Parts: sequence; C-alpha cells; structure tokens
Amino acid sequence: MTCQKISIIIPALNEAAQIAIAVVRACQTQPHEVIVVDGGSTDETATLARQAGAGVLVTQPSRARQQNHGAQQSTGDVLLFLHADTWLPPDGLWQIEQAFANAAVGCGAFRQRIEAEGFLYRLLERGNAWRVKRRGMPYGDQGIFIRRALFDELGGFPEARLMEDVLLMKRLRRRAWPALLPGPLHVSARRWQRHGVVRQTARNRLLLAAARCGVSPDRLATFYARHD
Repeated sequence: MTCQKISIIIPALNEAAQIAIAVVRACQTQPHEVIVVDGGSTDETATLARQAGAGVLVTQPSRARQQNHGAQQSTGDVLLFLHADTWLPPDGLWQIEQAFANAAVGCGAFRQRIEAEGFLYRLLERGNAWRVKRRGMPYGDQGIFIRRALFDELGGFPEARLMEDVLLMKRLRRRAWPALLPGPLHVSARRWQRHGVVRQTARNRLLLAAARCGVSPDRLATFYARHD
C-alpha cells in the first residue's frame, strides 16, 4: 500500500468487454480505492466492475462529468484518472509517490506503451511524451494524476463534451508543469486499429486545430466517434 491515499477513477461507457480486467489491474497497484463511474451503459459494465472489486457510481454520459463525479465521491488526496483501456505497471503508484516527494510537483502523466507492434506506434509514443515534456499537455490516455487540493481549486474538468483533458491541462500547466513518469502506461491500440493510425492521428490534429480557431469542444464532439 502506498503512503499517500491515491484514488483511481475510471470513467466507462459500454466497456463490458474489458472493465473487469481494468479494475483488477488497477487494484493490483494497491491504491486507496478504485472507482468506476458508469455513464449509463446499456451492457453489464457496472455489474462487472462491482464484481471485480470497484466502487461503482452512475451518472449521465460525459467523460468530464463522470470524472468530476468520481473525484467528488472519492476520499483520496491524490486523484489518478485512467481510461478503461489503459493499465499501469505494479509500481505505477510508487512512481507518483516519488514524484510528489517534490512539493513543486502538482500533477503529471505517464509515458505510454501502445499494445501493438509497428514503427508508427513507437512514433506515437515518442510524440506523446514530447508533448508532455515540451508543451505540458498530457491527454487522458496518458493517465493524468493530480493532487486533490489543486484539482478542487481549479474546479475539476471543464464539463465539455470533448477535450476536457486539454481544457484542464491548459489551466493546470500555468500553475504546475506536469511531470512525465516512466510508467509505462499500457494503452490498448483499439481505436488506432479501428480507424487506422494515420487517419486517427490526422482526425485528432484537425479537431485540435479547429479548437484553436475557436470551434467549441461541444460542437467538435459531433465529429468524434466514441470508443465504446
């Protein structure tokens, strides 16, 4: 068990195929608690998560709303947000503790290991790590962690339908530059395999460019396919 109380919060929607193993893997890191926040799944996501050992909450579908609700109901002093298709190595929480031994560190994320072979995936991993180190901008699939006090002070994730992680980190990096931990955070390759590495990456960059030009995340959400 880690010395700090680390709450793992997993937003989920129709993740029956892998929520149980996600919870088991999260529990193996020995956190203070694992909370799955279901967004109204039409499958057995909530039941399977509970059977695997997680506390389960239910709210309206929206990753921002789900993560905020999980944070509000959690009791840890550190919050770690994991997607249902990601998992940490056994020492993942120890890495967070080591980072937070430095009082100047308020948040961070992990290097990734995308679970597929191929040069393009390795390029994605390197590019995502560079984005955290140079731009202070981790995305949700890199396992964002944050001190609760700082999360509460900023008001949590902005409740947008898309890019809630980007919106939060834009505010966070002005207060505390995110640490990049070695991890690796293992990430399912399902969305790249479903849409193609180049196509998925191009779509993400177009959405980000549109957001920079002033298009609202809620509007952009209509062009982004859910992963469930």
